[in-house]
Amino acid sequence: MERALRKHLPGGVFSGVTPRASKNLSAVRGHNNRTTEVRFRLALVRARIRGWKLRPGGLPGNPDFVFFKRSIVVFVDGCFWHGCPRCAHIPKTNSSFWRAKIRRNIERDRKNGRKLRAGHFRVVRIWEHQLRNDLAGCVARVTQSVNQKPNRQAKREK
Repeated sequence: MERALRKHLPGGVFSGVTPRASKNLSAVRGHNNRTTEVRFRLALVRARIRGWKLRPGGLPGNPDFVFFKRSIVVFVDGCFWHGCPRCAHIPKTNSSFWRAKIRRNIERDRKNGRKLRAGHFRVVRIWEHQLRNDLAGCVARVTQSVNQKPNRQAKREK
């Protein structure tokens, strides 16, 4: 648990968390999640969109997909963990902890987006609910970004 979040918990520890809830949260995958990353990866393959790397590392925020030649990063964000303005919620148990945790995740995402844009990357964020409701639209957004002309300034600095 993050040290900065301990102050939001009574005594600095989780209390009242059932073993079932603990098991459910520990099962949440950080990557290769079927409802987000795997689903979008399959959609890119089916649409024959090429030139991307899966979680290459070394970039702020660890983007899920990176098109290095086009300077595009794609994040596929889970609605709960990244604080989706449309459908995220705060659990009733330990709500002060979760509110702080999700707020920090949102701030971290914004900061990493600014760093990437400063490095001349275009940032595309796709929410979990967007994949669920309009997978073709999400693929179209990425296709449109890939087909745009690259940023001239980024080309000059390479």
